[in-house]
Amino acid sequence: MNNTKILNLLIAAIALIGGILFIRVFSVDASVIETDVDKQNSIISPLIYFSYYLFLGTVIITVVLSLLSLLSNKDNLIKALKGIGALTVLLIIAYILSDSNVVYDAAGRVQPGGEEGSSVNRWVGAGIWYSIILGGIAGLFFVWDLVKGLIKP
Repeated sequence: MNNTKILNLLIAAIALIGGILFIRVFSVDASVIETDVDKQNSIISPLIYFSYYLFLGTVIITVVLSLLSLLSNKDNLIKALKGIGALTVLLIIAYILSDSNVVYDAAGRVQPGGEEGSSVNRWVGAGIWYSIILGGIAGLFFVWDLVKGLIKP
C-alpha cells in the first residue's frame, strides 16, 4: 500500500469514529444529558476525549514535521532564526516600554495581581506594547504596498 491509501484509511477511520460519537450525543434526549451526570459522562466524555487527543496528536505531528523540515533545509532555518530574533528584539523593546504601575478596578480597589511592581503588570503591558508595535509595522507595510501598487504602471 502506498502512503496516500494509508492516509485515506486513517482519515476515514477518524471520521467514522467522530461521526459515531457525534451521533451518540444526538441520539439521547437533551434534557436527560443536562440532568443525568452519569449519562453525560457516558455520552459526551468520549467525544471530548476523542477530540482532545485528536487535537493533541495533530499539534504534535505538525510541530515535529515543521521542525524536521526546518532542520533539513538550512536556508529556511536561518530565515526562521532571523525572524525569531527580530521578534525577540521587538519583545525586549516592548518590555522596556511597559510599566508596572498599580491597576485599579472601577471601584478604586487594587486588582488582584495588579499591585505596583508586579511582574504580571509588566508582562501585560509588554504584551500590549508588542501588539501596538507589530500592528504599526503591519500598517506601515500595508501603506507601503498600497503606495507601491498606485505607482506601478
